[in-house]
Amino acid sequence: MARIVKGGLIQCSNPVNDESLAVAEIQKAAFDKHLPFIDQAGKEGVQILCLQEIFNGPYFCPSQDARWYDAAEPVPGPTVESLMPYARKYEMVLIIPVYEREQAGVYYNTAAVIDADGTYLGKYRKNHIPHTSGFWEKFFFKPGNLGYPVFQTRYAKVGVYICYDRHFPEGARLLGLNGAEIVFNPSATVAGLSQYLWKLEQPAHAVANGFFMGCSNRVGNEAPWSIGKFYGSSYFVDPRGSFLAEGTEDRDELVTAEMDLEVIEEVRRTWQFYRDRRPETYRDMAELLP
Repeated sequence: MARIVKGGLIQCSNPVNDESLAVAEIQKAAFDKHLPFIDQAGKEGVQILCLQEIFNGPYFCPSQDARWYDAAEPVPGPTVESLMPYARKYEMVLIIPVYEREQAGVYYNTAAVIDADGTYLGKYRKNHIPHTSGFWEKFFFKPGNLGYPVFQTRYAKVGVYICYDRHFPEGARLLGLNGAEIVFNPSATVAGLSQYLWKLEQPAHAVANGFFMGCSNRVGNEAPWSIGKFYGSSYFVDPRGSFLAEGTEDRDELVTAEMDLEVIEEVRRTWQFYRDRRPETYRDMAELLP
């Protein structure tokens, strides 16, 4: 018997790139731009909706400018709480990636998970933090310390991986072992070095772990940093590695797909990766230093 869940991804360009404005003004413009897409998702019957990485503002990590610390907020906090009514209104699970402030000087790249009744279920903190040209994330984010949680929502067991995390298969496997049926990866990635991996690594995670993935990426070029074109191409992929829906490279849009979660059982009965794992042989992976 089919168990269909309709998922949605919002890919969106940043509406304001004026560095003369206050951080709060820039954030409000980005937040407001997402609201019509959230309404659209609700009206189209999306049951689980994921926003893009740090959705309420630009990807500020090329700057190494301490003024962007002002963008951080508690989780749950104002942004998450302001979207809870949308979850209740549309009976829609929301995955809300924001810049989190835990305390003075301690900040994380975080995604909150809100259930379909507006209940806050918890959060994931990005574990793998890059620090390279144009992506100076260690200036802004502390590595996550919450592990790889899976959230039992009304419609499915949901896990979250954020952007650079996707290059690390270990966390994806742990999400599968923790019971994830759908893993969402909200991202901010530009054309260039890693673009060819965008549709390679995450379908591989889905196949290796027997779960669905929803992968979102913003669009456009964000001044004043202009590190490259955010190329969108958000998509859903099933446990066989088949693409269910794909977004364009340069347009603000809602990408949706219907996922039959019964496929997970079918696939795992064919590919017995969980049965045939040998965790007792993997200890060196965790113990060896680089």
